[in-house]
Amino acid sequence: MTGGTDDLARVPVESVPIDSLVRADSPRLDGENDEHIRLLAESGVAFPPILVQKSTSRVIDGMHRLRAAELRREDRIDVQYYEGDDDSSFILGVRANITHGLPLSLADRAAAATRICAVRPYLSDRTIASATGLSTKTIRSIRAQSSGENSGTAARVGRDGRVRPLSTEPGRRLAAQLMAENPDASLRAISRAAGIAVATARDVRERVRAGLSPVPENQRRADRGPNRNVVPRAGEAGNGNSPETGELTILRTLARDPSLRFSERGRALLRWLVAHTADVRGWKRFVNDIPPHCEDVLARISRMNAAAWHELAGRLERQREESADPEAGRER
Repeated sequence: MTGGTDDLARVPVESVPIDSLVRADSPRLDGENDEHIRLLAESGVAFPPILVQKSTSRVIDGMHRLRAAELRREDRIDVQYYEGDDDSSFILGVRANITHGLPLSLADRAAAATRICAVRPYLSDRTIASATGLSTKTIRSIRAQSSGENSGTAARVGRDGRVRPLSTEPGRRLAAQLMAENPDASLRAISRAAGIAVATARDVRERVRAGLSPVPENQRRADRGPNRNVVPRAGEAGNGNSPETGELTILRTLARDPSLRFSERGRALLRWLVAHTADVRGWKRFVNDIPPHCEDVLARISRMNAAAWHELAGRLERQREESADPEAGRER
């Protein structure tokens, strides 16, 4: 299996020893629900197959069923294997947990969306919304909050070990969005999902009910850095000559190529290119924060990546030459 949950009907079911499986990378912040496990174990019904990542034997979806089977003292369980990487497996697990079984909480889904935005930033808001059961507006708010719109540090760690944002504006706006879409959600659930204090969530609710902005005037755009509104120098904006603009233009051009868009291998290539080139200069945001003892290691990684790109460029150039002159290719 290499696709989403819709592909499960075509995946064979296998019986495997329970002790051969690895605990899930669960999207549930609080882990499995013991009461739900007990009810499943006592139900006496046969469980549908669980979903397992083939390369690691890690459970993607079905930890409640697995633990219920253990309570029944069963030593084997039916599984369906998924052939994907860790991040794809996590996304598939989230999607599966919003369509059946014990539903993910609002906080679970918001945390999962935050993680997906981080590991798959090129996925559309609609795609992430579909996987997590949230609205596209909520995903946009989560993406804005998790991406750290300011160029500096977006949060600090206190003496108690808790991470606190320097600005609550993104969290307040996300909380307001969640309240609008989940009017029955508790303040605690909203605060946890939005990453703000319960008191802050209460203030947001009161402000919204009063017809005010969820963000007080003195907190709006508090995280704007000195360079947020810098106007590009003449000739830089919109001419496609800056490296970032050029890369995006090339990617958009490739994405419109029918030979890539309408083939599975072509779409895979496009996803790979977006993941590895869309923010190729993102290192500039972090380079001054790299600890000295990590600099040599990261420098080696950078040179290895540069060498890999150089090798790819050479390979493509040789292929182009051979296509233009087949005799030259045979001479090599």
